[in-house]
Amino acid sequence: MKRREALTVLGATVLLSSAGTHIQKRSPLMKKEIKTDKAPQAIGPYSQAVAAGGFVFASGQIPLDPAGGEIVPGGIEEQTRRVLLNLSAVLEAASSSLADAVKVTVFLQDMNDFGRMNAVYQEFFPAPYPARAAVQVARLPRDVKVEIEAVAAVKG
Repeated sequence: MKRREALTVLGATVLLSSAGTHIQKRSPLMKKEIKTDKAPQAIGPYSQAVAAGGFVFASGQIPLDPAGGEIVPGGIEEQTRRVLLNLSAVLEAASSSLADAVKVTVFLQDMNDFGRMNAVYQEFFPAPYPARAAVQVARLPRDVKVEIEAVAAVKG
């Protein structure tokens, strides 16, 4: 008898056996677009977030004031605070929150801003903290100092 193992990945079952790998669809992946007026609107062919498989995948947020669409004045602290308020609004629209975040990626214009960004970040995320990566990038949209994206669990 040949050994078979099954792995479920976002609605599909992958069967692993000595004869090869086969993919069986269990059910269609239910994907839902998340939108809120409490965060800046998507300005391209993407969603503010997408909920699927019990998680919400939030697009990167930059420090735009959702009311006027302008970059918030100030330095890395003010920009980080606005980004996290925007991200929080998107997650709340998906019945989630920053407390439910499991993975966060922080994109910085300048890694020298890491400590000041991190001080503000810590105000928004309770323990246990999500897994996180922080990287310096060559350039961010509208030349902002910080962009943050997240994956969070959806409540209920």
